[in-house]
Amino acid sequence: MDADPLPATHPDATWTKVLKPDELPEGRVKAVDCGLRRLCLTRFEGRYGALDHRCPHQGGPLADGSIEKGWLRCPWHGWDYHPITGRPPEGFDDAVPAFPVEERADGVYVALPPEPEAPRTVADAMVETMVAWGTRWVFGMVGHSNLHVAEAVRRAEERGDLGYVAIRHEGAAAFAASAYGKLTGRPAACLAIAGPGATNLLTGLWDAHVDRSPVLALTGQVGTQVLGTGDFQEVDLRAAYGGVAVWSATVLPGSRHAELMGRAWKSAVVDRGVAHLVFPDEVAGQPSDAAAGDPVGRVAEAGIRPDPRVLDEAERLVAAAERPVVVVGHGARFDMDAVVAFAEALGAPVLTTFKAKGQIPDDHPLAAGVLGRSGTPVASWFMNEADLLVVFGASFSTHTGLSPKKRTIQVDRDRAALAKFHAIDLPVWGDVAPVALELRDRAAGRAADDRQRRELAERWALWRREKARRREDDRGHGLGGAAVFAALERHVPRDAVMTVDVGNNTYAFGRTFETRGQAVLLSGYLGSIGFALPAALGAWAATQEPGPWFGRKVVSVSGDGGLGQYLAELTTLVRHGMDVTHVVLVDGQLGKISKEQRGGGWPVWQTDLVNPDFAAFARSCGAHGVRVDRREDLDDAFATALAHAGPALVEVHVDPALV
Repeated sequence: MDADPLPATHPDATWTKVLKPDELPEGRVKAVDCGLRRLCLTRFEGRYGALDHRCPHQGGPLADGSIEKGWLRCPWHGWDYHPITGRPPEGFDDAVPAFPVEERADGVYVALPPEPEAPRTVADAMVETMVAWGTRWVFGMVGHSNLHVAEAVRRAEERGDLGYVAIRHEGAAAFAASAYGKLTGRPAACLAIAGPGATNLLTGLWDAHVDRSPVLALTGQVGTQVLGTGDFQEVDLRAAYGGVAVWSATVLPGSRHAELMGRAWKSAVVDRGVAHLVFPDEVAGQPSDAAAGDPVGRVAEAGIRPDPRVLDEAERLVAAAERPVVVVGHGARFDMDAVVAFAEALGAPVLTTFKAKGQIPDDHPLAAGVLGRSGTPVASWFMNEADLLVVFGASFSTHTGLSPKKRTIQVDRDRAALAKFHAIDLPVWGDVAPVALELRDRAAGRAADDRQRRELAERWALWRREKARRREDDRGHGLGGAAVFAALERHVPRDAVMTVDVGNNTYAFGRTFETRGQAVLLSGYLGSIGFALPAALGAWAATQEPGPWFGRKVVSVSGDGGLGQYLAELTTLVRHGMDVTHVVLVDGQLGKISKEQRGGGWPVWQTDLVNPDFAAFARSCGAHGVRVDRREDLDDAFATALAHAGPALVEVHVDPALV
């Protein structure tokens, strides 16, 4: 078979060496990368060919094919092309681009024209809009159906507009974005492909949804021409995300692309939840000259203020109370200065939900610690003695145990959260900070009463004596939680961000670890095992940007069951050089479930775990790892791990009966 003439050399072509002499045997093909261009090199009947790597039929990788009966056959669908010229058989017109080749003494050279400037795409316009509105981080996994979006993110990262964290499982990306939103109040994005990548995001997105954390979910999708046909990896994502997303849209060729991203960002922040954008495969890569969306004038300042008559009634209830207490939830995270000012005006103890642990340091004279199942006897005593609960940004979870028998004022900007589970005396619809400051000002004439302050000091002294006794408990089967968290208290920086999992380790942390200014994040209403380590990725991202979290240490705490869910993310910490210390309490079982089985009268069944050597695993990933079996080794292990400039893991073996 005679070959057609080879193409002429481009006037600005560069001759590039692609093979050494005789590197490619007769009748074989080979892929070679030259910059961003991938070539399929062939050797046929003593001549060399250089073709574009992509089959023009459906983009199949020609270098993975073979030369059969004089034709280069695409491995995907068997399309044939001449191995040297790229021409198809007679009657077809889908030729493969070919490049001039020269065989020289030192090897084979190909004349490559300048690489064309990459066009600005729909994805570029939308990512630029996302950045303009304030998103600084994307957590995700690059794959087949999100490559155009990934390229837009890469360009933005190259410009210094945002950071990208490459995770090992999409669920970790969603948890990281959820934690980032909880900490900062701003949405990060999580990126996944169509089908399984998008569905893997869902658990972390449900965590964001139920805890009211702003997140942008960016998912690939099959091409528009096959939508609805049950194509490979097609999932009805609008339906799959219907319960979790406060807003969802599919990006179509004729969409107002920048406006869609702006609407997504606004929905995530204003509605405090997950906003979801679906990118069909080919749409994101279409050329676009649309300007990035401008957020100026698009989002109103928050400022819901109640009717003055409601505040008059709140003032009356506060004035009539002899033992008021303040209860704060996660919804007051960004308003604590105002809430504490109100509490100080009353001399009222401040109790927190578990989600709000750390929002007032435990060494504050009015702090009473956590209320509820993960809480302290200090907090429960004061709630029991109270004659008025003034509740800011809390949702009355059954785990918190706020008594419906107590006279209650509840303040929340979410109208649906007010009196959600039972009637209360006064629901107050308004933003927490202005309402707290208004009530503080109205209480300015209240007579000073330090009785509850004195009682707080007494109750903390009692509880700390009890914790000291528990630190000495030793059955010879591992360390106790009180000893572990007392040692951790001594070493964790006061301004650290701590992410916490679920299980016995979490209950022990809530009861015994006393915050001194640390911020605490957890999976609140969802209570998802495995949250801590992925959440640390999101917390770390917040510490890398200008703002209140810049430069802070991140510490995550889990049990062995929780760490096992996302153990591979240790490699993510190493890849990105994250200064994160993870503490894992190892008891060889799902300890909380074992306790529930015993408490319910069931035999303990299928809760035991087969664990790796976690410290050795961390070291194999490139992190610092140390194992602790003795109480006297805790301080050195924590001090060394926290001082390590990079990822570190401390594996502590504990007695499940003492955690």
